Amino acid sequence: MTFKDRLVTPEGTRDLLFEDCIARHTVESSIKKVLIPRGYAEVITPALEYYDVFSSGHYGIPQEEMYKLTDLKGRLLAVKPDLTMPIARLAATRLRDHPLPLRLYYNQNVYRVSPALRGRSDEVDQIGIELIGSGTRRADLDVLVTAIEAMKSCTEKEFRLEIGHIGIFNALVQALELNEARKEEIRCLIESKNYPALNDQLDRMQNQAAAQALKKLPALFGGAEVLEELSGLTDLPEIGGIVVYLRAILADLEQLGLLGQVTLDLGIVNRNDYYTGIVFQGYLEGAGDTVLSGGRYDKLLSDYGMDLPAIGFGINVDMVARAVRDQLRFQLQPDVLVYAYPGYEVKAFRELSRLVELGFRAEFCVSDTSDEAKSYAARKGISTIYLVNNDVVEVRV
Repeated sequence: MTFKDRLVTPEGTRDLLFEDCIARHTVESSIKKVLIPRGYAEVITPALEYYDVFSSGHYGIPQEEMYKLTDLKGRLLAVKPDLTMPIARLAATRLRDHPLPLRLYYNQNVYRVSPALRGRSDEVDQIGIELIGSGTRRADLDVLVTAIEAMKSCTEKEFRLEIGHIGIFNALVQALELNEARKEEIRCLIESKNYPALNDQLDRMQNQAAAQALKKLPALFGGAEVLEELSGLTDLPEIGGIVVYLRAILADLEQLGLLGQVTLDLGIVNRNDYYTGIVFQGYLEGAGDTVLSGGRYDKLLSDYGMDLPAIGFGINVDMVARAVRDQLRFQLQPDVLVYAYPGYEVKAFRELSRLVELGFRAEFCVSDTSDEAKSYAARKGISTIYLVNNDVVEVRV
């Protein structure tokens, strides 16, 4: 029997070593220092959930994107591909009687099958929040500000938050009376900014006013001026209300001094069908893809028996950590190596504890002789050895 795969990791996964681990934990720690003082409490849901958690008829995740297995009774499980849905389940069950709104945060891995050759990880460390039980503009503003502050906390690199509203797309496709298949086709073309194919599809529509507005949607990117342009493209009352709402959000962010990190992108049409209102994505200098995504999802919890509005976001910790690694200072080797001559091991451990309490990184040497200890220190780059017998002698390597 051969074991050809025993020395490699599955496609879409990787080992994290040394600096990668430090960078990941540094990013996580920085973001948590923003979330916890703002009233967000951590919850942890299982890595394995029943498949039904993610297979909602309205907002389900395609089954081909999930890693699946069965339990002892043959029931279908999924290694969780999403963190919002399990928290919706949790809110509708164990947190049903808690005071609203719920302010929850998570820091866990998600597992999702990525198409081949896309270069994306199937295993992603995420940290994010869910604000459940409030549908107000204040709640939206709270989450947007928290997203910006969370990203600012872990990097000095340029960060940009792009804000849109899924209601614009929904109102326009409703005016075109598209079925779900055609709606999804148009959504994909807008998301990929495939203008020729999008124009070809929309030129055939009867409602050309709505079609022309939909054509322009991917190009409506910038400041408040894009809201003026949108108002000139359509007079649908739903969209008029969204324009007023987005103007108010921008005005609040400007007064908070955060408008410099914000851009409007009315072409954001996320695939997650559970979004119902504001949607947003974050981009970080040095990262090749979206590092943050979120939005309002006011209907998702009704699938779990609890009809509550909600909004949240998730941050791809691994992607942020890779982008900020060059800003971090890593110290992997100890400051001091403590070597005990035979019979003085207990005294050496006491010396090591003293050094650690003083703030040094100290390693107990397991070599048999002092010469071996010196050789080991030289190879590892440790500059100081403490030799312990009747006395403690400091030796520079």
